[in-house]
Amino acid sequence: MRYRPSISAVLLLLLVLATGVSLAAAPDPAIEKVRAELSKRPGDISPDSIEASPVPGLYEVLIGARLYYVSADGRYFIQGQMTDIETGQNLTEAKVAQARKKLIDAVGEDNMIIFGDAGLKHTISVFTDIDCGYCRKLHSQIDEYNKQGIRVRYLFYPRAGLNSDSGRKAVSVWCADDRKKALSEAKQGKTLAPKNCANPVADHYALGQIVGVTGTPALVLENGELLPGYIPPARLRKLLDSKMAEQKP
Repeated sequence: MRYRPSISAVLLLLLVLATGVSLAAAPDPAIEKVRAELSKRPGDISPDSIEASPVPGLYEVLIGARLYYVSADGRYFIQGQMTDIETGQNLTEAKVAQARKKLIDAVGEDNMIIFGDAGLKHTISVFTDIDCGYCRKLHSQIDEYNKQGIRVRYLFYPRAGLNSDSGRKAVSVWCADDRKKALSEAKQGKTLAPKNCANPVADHYALGQIVGVTGTPALVLENGELLPGYIPPARLRKLLDSKMAEQKP
């Protein structure tokens, strides 16, 4: 499938949609007051959404896939996790995971490199750097992940930046006639013929920053949870099974 160069516009739209805010809803005066107060503060605070939190007088401010809490007067800005003591649920991560999942799914599988059939039990999204050691270790076991029932959707995240060697390799992989073969060879350290074409590498990299990727490999689970680092195939299967069981009523 050919790359559709429209991800950036979709990401901007999904930053709103991921929060569940209705575009047609009437403005909430309390939320608009918080927005107005934040706009007066120094620094680059540009919320993608503001909603009431479970705590009266405290509002959730979503910036990308990062969640903060702000007092009603806009004076106190809190960075941290909110947990419901009665249920033990991390409310912050649950909200962020929802936004993260929608943003990644919006990329579209035509704009990813996928290993594994659609019928496999689990699907994860992996932000990868071609030259990262643990990324290479993960990919060296890609057949085992598939045998464990795990389908892997790759997105590019060259840690040294888009203009780095890894960034250019990512573009060459995407522009290759056989992307899966090219990715496997690149991760084995083989030299690829430099190529250039319309590609989603910059969008993948920007998305990684939005959803909180700080290193590679970064695994995004089916529920939107972000896990940094390499996880062996069998252990990952057990983890995914347990996450799926937790979500069943």
